[in-house]
Amino acid sequence: MNKLFAEDMSTLKSVARQAMQDYGFLPDFSPQALTQLGTLPVAARDASSDLRDLRHLLWASIDNDDSRDLDQLSAAELLANDTVKVLVAIADVDCLVKADTPIDAHAAANTTSVYTAAQIFPMLPEKLSTDLTSLAQDQDRLSLVVEMTFDAEGVQTEAGLYRAMVRNHAKLAYNAVAAWLNGTGPKPAAIAAVEGMEEQIRLQDRVAQSLKRARYERGALTLDTSGSQAILSDGVLADLRPDEKNRAKELIEHLMIAANKVTAQYLERHNLPSLRRVLRKPERWNRIVALAAELGATLPAEPDAPALNAFLVARRDADPARFADLSLSIVKLLGAGVYALKTPGQNVEGHFGLALNDYTHSTAPNRRFPDLITQRLLKAALTGRPSPYTETQLASIAEHCTTQERNEAKVERRVAKSAAAFLLSSRVGQSFDAMVTGASDKGTWVRVREPMAEGMVVRGAVGLDVGDRVRVKLVHVDAARGFIDFERSPA
Repeated sequence: MNKLFAEDMSTLKSVARQAMQDYGFLPDFSPQALTQLGTLPVAARDASSDLRDLRHLLWASIDNDDSRDLDQLSAAELLANDTVKVLVAIADVDCLVKADTPIDAHAAANTTSVYTAAQIFPMLPEKLSTDLTSLAQDQDRLSLVVEMTFDAEGVQTEAGLYRAMVRNHAKLAYNAVAAWLNGTGPKPAAIAAVEGMEEQIRLQDRVAQSLKRARYERGALTLDTSGSQAILSDGVLADLRPDEKNRAKELIEHLMIAANKVTAQYLERHNLPSLRRVLRKPERWNRIVALAAELGATLPAEPDAPALNAFLVARRDADPARFADLSLSIVKLLGAGVYALKTPGQNVEGHFGLALNDYTHSTAPNRRFPDLITQRLLKAALTGRPSPYTETQLASIAEHCTTQERNEAKVERRVAKSAAAFLLSSRVGQSFDAMVTGASDKGTWVRVREPMAEGMVVRGAVGLDVGDRVRVKLVHVDAARGFIDFERSPA
């Protein structure tokens, strides 16, 4: 397999910048935003009487190995009757990024950080997202804390929300924590260095696994939704591999889902609007039914999340090696999530995949603009103030954030295809096992796994649909344009 060299990486970065511009993103911060950045204090302070001091708790972050834009910390406490109090601290980004300022305008335009195989385009300047508003280890930081109590079965019994000063005592990484929890790797040094941290992480893991079981019993979907991960060697791209789930990622995922549910309900109780995260019932349910039938299973004629999840669990257990491909097919057929305005008392469709009626995005304000908007709404609720945004403004923000999220996927996909084209350039003429990931009037696309790459079927695509397995031959690549072309091979 090819390895990209410095000149290839330079080309890839040019592709990334052009893709950002083509899809309506600002790749650079304005002079006004940079001027504002220079005027910000080294650390935000707040002497409000309602600010709690929780720096003594054994807070820890778990994220990717190289992540520095840390949005949340978690801590837990074992209570009587085997109940557990879980606290999720969310970085108080609004304390330094005020609404209608130049930095906020950049965040409002892009609405998300864009992570590509060439480079990262952060939503906020790195001085903020990786320093001043990051919940970095051994730093005192302002936060919003979601406090939840769960019984032994993972059922939430109490919840609250307040502002607090926190301190990250251990910056942990997904892969190392997962290996340790699974008994296949050593205890991470950052855990061993803090007295009580081992018990702390194991307690959080226990709660997360209980939440996972409870969620799936309600009909949440069991899916392996791993994307591609850029593998760098000496600063250049060496491979694109699946970014697979693990137990540590599940720990964070389930605690954050719980926190986002509490946040949505908190705003509703305080009679404030919210930006809900919605995944509607799938329009292509018939194709999901057909895919299940091809594998010997029967699904109801109408969308049914518990039935779909039962099918998914059975397939995961029966054929784990191919479950990621099946998951991708289902994800494509479910469609994309959207942001939607929820006014108090209004009925809004929930999240089909999570089996939740109340769900918002609140736990990543350094990386996602909807989370920063939610943070400002929460602060209004905490102080008894009216919403800082009108319903018309929130509806417009929801629509724009949905559009930019889809554009973000297009940017990342274009750069990933250029990177994969570089890596595949010496393999033109070779055949691959592939799975159909898209089929429409615009064309048919397939995914191969080594490297993880998606390309277009330029010949022989008739009759193919999402989820079909097919043998294809690589016939052409154009790295600068991100073109990877396959033709269908004889069976």
